Amino acid sequence: MITRRAWLLTLLATSALGAAAEAAGIVRKGGLEFVDPWARATAPGQGNGAAYLTIRNHGEADRIVRAEAAVSRKVELHTHEIDARGVARMIEVPAIELPAHATTELKPGGLHVMFIGLHQPLEPGKRFPLKLVLEKAGEVTLEVEVRRVAGMPMSHGTGHGGHGTGN
Repeated sequence: MITRRAWLLTLLATSALGAAAEAAGIVRKGGLEFVDPWARATAPGQGNGAAYLTIRNHGEADRIVRAEAAVSRKVELHTHEIDARGVARMIEVPAIELPAHATTELKPGGLHVMFIGLHQPLEPGKRFPLKLVLEKAGEVTLEVEVRRVAGMPMSHGTGHGGHGTGN
């Protein structure tokens, strides 16, 4: 039988861990942990941007089927593909798979959330909400931090095969 004091200590410890996780940029939804969502800062006039994060799945397989954000005209799920000539290009994917008991990284040069037709530049230090819609877990809203990435060009507008042009 658990004593009241042990129960209170457990409750406090759980609350502290939850607060520490939130402060560390971790959002939990069921068995999923969404870690450190961020977007690369964009230059004025740059039409597209992208967001990245790490997703740890401690439960059954799921998948991201849609993303929504008010920072752009359109939001898509993307990956990189190498064509027959060895040229990398970004392409839209219908979903991002989150295998059971695995970690999925959305990162530059790989899977990412694409913002097409930015309404204004993504400025370093600013934050914005990003809603991910999951097939099984439902919806989760993350706060995305905009960062300037040292040593990387800010442009994310090349290789998108016409994305952001009149759709």
